[in-house]
Amino acid sequence: MENKSWSLNWGGRELTVEVGKLALLTNGSCTVRYGDTVVLATVVKSKKEKDADYFPLSVEFEEKLYAAGKIKGSRFIKKEGRPSDAAILSGRLIDRAIRPLFDDRVRNEVQVVVTPLSVDQENDAAITAFIAASVVVSISNIPWNGPVAAARIGRVNGELILNVTGSQLESAENDLNLVVAGTPEKLIMVEAGAKEVSEKDMLEAMQWGLKQLQPVIEFINKIKKEIGLPKDVTPEKIASVEEAGDDIKEKVKQLVRKFVLDNSEKMVFDKAKISRTERIEMLNNLETSAKEFLVAQGVVEEDMLSGLQNIKLYVEEVITKKILDKEQRLDGRKLDEVRALSTEVDLLPRVHGSALFQRGDTQVLSIVTLGAPGDKQTLDGMEEDGTKRYMHHYNDAPYTYGETGRVGGPGRRAIGHGALAERALEPVLPAETDFPYTIRVVSEVLGSNGSSSMASTCGSTMSLMAAGVPIKKPVVGVAMGLASESDENGKIKRFKVLTDLQDVEDGPGGMDFKITGTADGITAMQMDTKTTGLTWEIVEKTIKQNKEAREVIMKKVVEAIATPRAELSPYAPRIETIQINPEKIGDLIGPGGKTIKKITEETGVSIDIEQDGRVLITSVDAEAMKKAIQYVKDLTHEVTAGETYDGTVVRLEDFGAFINILPSQDGLVHVSEISWNRVGKPSDVLKIGDKVKVLVKEIDNLGRTNLSIKALIAKPEGYVAPAPFVRDNGGQKRGGFVKRDH
Repeated sequence: MENKSWSLNWGGRELTVEVGKLALLTNGSCTVRYGDTVVLATVVKSKKEKDADYFPLSVEFEEKLYAAGKIKGSRFIKKEGRPSDAAILSGRLIDRAIRPLFDDRVRNEVQVVVTPLSVDQENDAAITAFIAASVVVSISNIPWNGPVAAARIGRVNGELILNVTGSQLESAENDLNLVVAGTPEKLIMVEAGAKEVSEKDMLEAMQWGLKQLQPVIEFINKIKKEIGLPKDVTPEKIASVEEAGDDIKEKVKQLVRKFVLDNSEKMVFDKAKISRTERIEMLNNLETSAKEFLVAQGVVEEDMLSGLQNIKLYVEEVITKKILDKEQRLDGRKLDEVRALSTEVDLLPRVHGSALFQRGDTQVLSIVTLGAPGDKQTLDGMEEDGTKRYMHHYNDAPYTYGETGRVGGPGRRAIGHGALAERALEPVLPAETDFPYTIRVVSEVLGSNGSSSMASTCGSTMSLMAAGVPIKKPVVGVAMGLASESDENGKIKRFKVLTDLQDVEDGPGGMDFKITGTADGITAMQMDTKTTGLTWEIVEKTIKQNKEAREVIMKKVVEAIATPRAELSPYAPRIETIQINPEKIGDLIGPGGKTIKKITEETGVSIDIEQDGRVLITSVDAEAMKKAIQYVKDLTHEVTAGETYDGTVVRLEDFGAFINILPSQDGLVHVSEISWNRVGKPSDVLKIGDKVKVLVKEIDNLGRTNLSIKALIAKPEGYVAPAPFVRDNGGQKRGGFVKRDH
């Protein structure tokens, strides 16, 4: 391919696409530059088909620290390893938007890899990568119903901002972090975090954001027209047994599909199926009966898999049709009805906070752990620096779904679900200055049948309040679904929005639109769809219906716990804050950290020091806390005249004694201040290690501390002050002043 480039001014910055220079052994490649952020994107389609019952697409966001001029912080590992959470979330964001536009009958593996090569920390690598992905798939020979584009929208002081920069996002005046993808007419993906933005304002922001995509879509279409490869022929759409012809796999699929459609009334809709167990039993019965049907049709067992593995898909098809035709859901609920709810707090005796949230078969146990400020997570990513004080982690296991399988660490889905629930609660957390704890919430998903991430949000809200974390307001969420029917061009002809989506309702023509919020506004959103895009009529109805559902769920949450507890769990650590002079920080730390290490080892507390002089001491032991506080106060106390101390003699000189009055501070008792009686040398009356009570006489202009012992002793009766000793020119001591001859 010839080396060419194109440029577009978008949002006040130059967007440049270049092809024909890098990664030339692919089906499509390009670099996209926005500001000084540069991303390489590639797409490759496998030569052979994969034996699968789904379209095998993967999207990889390859985070490179060199792009930001960084070297990994670990002392032992310097190369990039497993993807960071941020990289996984960026890859999922692109995947959710481009996947619905592929023909899902394709069984060749398609892999999109986006690699940031340069990152300027202002222009979002994820959005640049999204546009790069859209370009490479558009210009490749792979069939795709694009292009689409994406933008990140902020709102500063009420004004919407296109492709908000990193510094604008972090501004206190910004209350929105919204990513929209699609075309000006249709929304195909959305992801958002918000500070209680109203439903009306959120809808307007999404509409405004999609309008800003028009120049980019025209730009990509221009590039595609100039250099795009001819698209491969897509498989013929087969809709009946007759059309399958001699293709045994397609014939079996159509036979099974016909069997499910013909028997749906007596095997699917014979009664309301409320539990997941009932629905699994229904699918098993259908599979058994379909297998008998195939045998009767002369199909041998080794050819049955292609049809039997699609039974759930065909059941979803008949469920969608039933909803559209009769507004009948499989479990008997109304379209806008939430499943049965159950809420409970304080299940576990020794944790800092716990809550159980259940909606239908979806059951989540959320546990809060409070830690010291030093327990924050250190961020060491391409676009991330600093620390993170609030973390939400989502765990599931095979038993969560009533299945067996490998038990391991969190997968990409779990990381995405955890991040969504985390984003939902962030706007209501207390300021760190008011509540300096590190906060970790773990949601253990014990049963999953639709929207476990939203159940995690509700469980987190309750467990945080049970732990005594002073969140501003409770947050709840619920997922919305869609039953729809489209024409041959992908345009939706009719639809029904479903409240509280569950497993078999998320079929072709569906969506998974999750929205969380308080009573006063939206805090997070995430949507993906199995259509070619949602109309604004669908989006508006979804947001309205979701708000009504959140109100129902909020009432149930408040029944369990309405406000944050006034007291922390007795097993949670306590944090005491001491303000010291920032100039004393060095005294507290000590040379090489020796002093602070000694305090923590002796008391077992955790100590965190801020640059403004705040010292945060964390401990679960009241006595250890008290001891550590005294240590810190003694080390950093600024001595003033008139104070008294119990000191220890640490050094003796002819002119006086040095007394240690605080752990890191000594003062001088001049020989004349030791006693009302005449003292020849301090060693005549004192020895090292003696305990003495002293008064601070003054802090002189050089910052030296002058002490007195005799000032705290009653003056002897009839006391006459002795004449001061001086040395004359001949070197002889005598009383009185010396007259010097000049």
